[in-house]
Amino acid sequence: MVKVNQSLTTEFILTGFSDHPDLKTLLFLLFFAIYLFTMVGNLGLVALIYMERRLHTPMYIFLGNLALMDSCCSSAITPKMLENFFSEDRKITLYECMAQFYFLCVAETADCFLLAAMAYDRYMAICSPLQYHTKMSKTVSIQMSIGTFIASNLHSMIHVGCLLRLTFCKSNRIDHFFCDILPLYRLSCTDPFINELMIYIFSMPIQIFTIGTVLVSYLCILFTIFKMKSQDGRGKAFSTCASHFFSVSIFYACLLMYIRPLEEGNKDIPVAIFYTIVIPLLNPFIYSLRNKEVLNAIKKFTKGTGKMA
Repeated sequence: MVKVNQSLTTEFILTGFSDHPDLKTLLFLLFFAIYLFTMVGNLGLVALIYMERRLHTPMYIFLGNLALMDSCCSSAITPKMLENFFSEDRKITLYECMAQFYFLCVAETADCFLLAAMAYDRYMAICSPLQYHTKMSKTVSIQMSIGTFIASNLHSMIHVGCLLRLTFCKSNRIDHFFCDILPLYRLSCTDPFINELMIYIFSMPIQIFTIGTVLVSYLCILFTIFKMKSQDGRGKAFSTCASHFFSVSIFYACLLMYIRPLEEGNKDIPVAIFYTIVIPLLNPFIYSLRNKEVLNAIKKFTKGTGKMA
């Protein structure tokens, strides 16, 4: 038996934007501004929902948790990406890489469950309004949110645990701006079959369940709306669902575009930018600008701070 000496990789190089060195200052300023607006928008929305008692309802509890997870998603990716614009080596250690993927996986999994919960909440509010306050109480929504965080962390732990079983002795260059799971598979000297199997066993059912919940909920909502005789009732129902449906459509469209077989390689950095950086920026504004209750709470808060000043 011939023994081959292979040095195991403990550091990676993120090469995501290295093809555009002349644009690094512009890209840094752009993504830094996006990150600031994302954190202010999402954490501001969380604070507003927490302080305004009228927003302590299931829909806004889910929305507050979604904003929190969007902040987590952006914070897992953007700070390291900003650092790498002016870093000479653009290195990230193996454990930093695992931590980055862990928090990203938690945030994205929680987003899937929360968007499904919000769709179900709208279904109950429009299709079964008499049962809404018993089946979708504040306690139930808090329990669903806690269950979402537990499931998201367990899901992330499974994939990170499987990643830690891999050994990396090929190239240490990750052709991406963050540590994603598929580029790591391609650098592995260990067969990632078990890791891929875990994706099919755990990740695919989560996607099928959450997408199915959203589709069934909105189909039922549409049928109910078309049966309404009052045009005002139809308009009100559409307005309460439009922002959520728009956000869900963008999220799943980008996610499904980004998921590709291992053999295809990683050619979807623009799509990854959209679903990991741009969507967390857009969500708080999508839900706020078309929502009278949120806008009224913002006006109330600004008036209160104005009087205090």
